[in-house]
Amino acid sequence: MNVHGPALAKAHRFEEQTSALARDVVDGLSQHPKRLPPKYFYDVAGSELFEQITRLPEYYPTRTELGILRERGSAIAAFVPNGAALVEFGAGATTKVRLLLNECAFAAYVPVDISGDFLKAQADALRRDFPRLAVLPVTADFTAPFALPETIAGKPKVGFFPGSTIGNFEPHEACAFLRTARDILGQNAGMIVGVDLEKDDRVLYEAYNDKAGVTARFNLNLLNRINRELGGNFDASAFTHRAIYNRERHRIEMHLISRKAQTVRVLGRSFSFRAGETIHTENSYKYSLERFAALARGSGWTPRGCWTDSAGMFSVQALVASD
Repeated sequence: MNVHGPALAKAHRFEEQTSALARDVVDGLSQHPKRLPPKYFYDVAGSELFEQITRLPEYYPTRTELGILRERGSAIAAFVPNGAALVEFGAGATTKVRLLLNECAFAAYVPVDISGDFLKAQADALRRDFPRLAVLPVTADFTAPFALPETIAGKPKVGFFPGSTIGNFEPHEACAFLRTARDILGQNAGMIVGVDLEKDDRVLYEAYNDKAGVTARFNLNLLNRINRELGGNFDASAFTHRAIYNRERHRIEMHLISRKAQTVRVLGRSFSFRAGETIHTENSYKYSLERFAALARGSGWTPRGCWTDSAGMFSVQALVASD
């Protein structure tokens, strides 16, 4: 799941967002198999549900990554040049970046996100708590090329991409993102990336199929959002949540399964479902240390450090731009 999703939910004015949602929903439901983009999980209700997910006992990624950043902060700090600018791609809540800011001697922090209002609120809070830090927000799509502030042009740069959001990209998309980040940050740049690791199938299954049913409500809320914003007539009770681990492709797949044969209308168009037919809503790739290192090298980065929790559930990776 994308930890930057709550920020993306505020990306555009309502009319623009609804237009994009309409286009993507009609396109996705017209495909075989049907699919919906996971970025639309994060309306207000979905964002609240995701915050609940991060606190579930079964959902290990958030607390495990925070634990690594707390416990290995001094080792991570040794990777960061003094006076560097930290550039966070897809700035979410500030909990994780604050751990880095407390440990490392950064001269500037550049949070990048498509939501200007969200960025301003986060930047104002950080300026109060870190008065000596230059906080320079950039409103941009962090997956596409963008310009960094001119005031950090002469400073060493370190990218920050926590939360295993890299796992929500298809591998070729992850490679493209890392290449774009390298081009933006420039020569001799560093990158700190949170990467979820392969583990026992049961642990993964329980993390995405929690006993309290919060992840199921999060997934089904996508149908409720389509009803609210696009006038759809989905009956959410006629679908069920399913998350499976596709071992061959090293990924969790989230689906909504039609409980019966039915027809749903959205924006005046009809979409038929067979009993058992799925809507594919998200992938979350899990990496071995070796496979992520190979991905990094193929994307113009050299692995320099790797910190994991004692159980090997999650990793924080340090990369440097290759010559």
